[in-house]
Amino acid sequence: MIKNFILGLFLLSCISITAQEKTRFRKIDSLLTYLNTNNKFMGQLSIREGDNVVFSKAYGLPQSDTKPDGYTKYKIGSVTKTFTAVMIMQLVEEKRLKLEDKLSKFYPQIPNADKITINDLLRHRSGILDYVNADSTVNVMTKVSKKEMIARIAGYPSVFEPNSKAEYSNSNYYLLGCIIEDLTKVSYTTNLKNRITNRLKLRDTYMVDKVDRKRNEAYSYLYDGTTWNLFPEWDMSLPFAAGGITSNANDLTAFMRGLFNGKLLKQPSSLDEMTKLNQSYGIGLVTFPFGERKFFGHTGGIEGYKSVVGYYPTEKLGISLIVNGDNFNRNDIMMGILSIYYKMPFPFPNLTS
Repeated sequence: MIKNFILGLFLLSCISITAQEKTRFRKIDSLLTYLNTNNKFMGQLSIREGDNVVFSKAYGLPQSDTKPDGYTKYKIGSVTKTFTAVMIMQLVEEKRLKLEDKLSKFYPQIPNADKITINDLLRHRSGILDYVNADSTVNVMTKVSKKEMIARIAGYPSVFEPNSKAEYSNSNYYLLGCIIEDLTKVSYTTNLKNRITNRLKLRDTYMVDKVDRKRNEAYSYLYDGTTWNLFPEWDMSLPFAAGGITSNANDLTAFMRGLFNGKLLKQPSSLDEMTKLNQSYGIGLVTFPFGERKFFGHTGGIEGYKSVVGYYPTEKLGISLIVNGDNFNRNDIMMGILSIYYKMPFPFPNLTS
């Protein structure tokens, strides 16, 4: 009798917890649907608890018959840098590279190459000018060869003395991608497949040039106040290892889970090195605070896409938001999602004022 009573209480407790979980995810969906129908947001969200995806949904053009899903792919911009950093750390573990190696070993023509280390490149401490954001002569629509791009980077004067401070620069990760190819004698694309996506069975993560709707890839859009318009596509030879990957939110949370679960790096010290911050930058990782919690991850922006992926090791929680129609602050959306997830008060924004 007592056992049956206890079992009954246990079952009621489980039912109650399940109901609360469903209510929580329904509210997250309601928030994103509310923003979507009011022309504030298009994109995709994935929440992963351990190895299990507990929420996955995509939101497309309002009133459109073509709807994205959890398998739709988007350009992820600088989240690519975390993939590049992992491959560099794998090469370090394989003793084909050292973090202390100088850039002059590969590209001596770059100013201060004899002072800049691989570690400096990974942590944005090289002093090399950012070719995307600081060079107004770069045409993002024009194809550029690696030889041309390296020559351009070599022509920049040093912005600061190497390792004297941190300053974000896409040039660092472009060069790291070239170094990966130099050491392995195969393309960055092949390295991405062999070293990361095949290991983790990420079927929707790859390098791509132009969006192809037949591959379930989503365009990005810009809102002009009344209509969503297609955002012009870049030539993807330019972002390369600094921002050239296409993926989806489920794959990004699986990637972070694999990284922190020891499936990509053999030595715990390698991950320790990646998560060690110096002036806000780790190796291909930054942190996002939410209350007392600290998520490790990265953000990205390219064309009209904006992306973020974060992982909180203590709870084994991964979350990724990809936006391909940006008419609202992405950080505010993420704060709303996390507030609802952690059952904190969160009033929906007033979009009529």
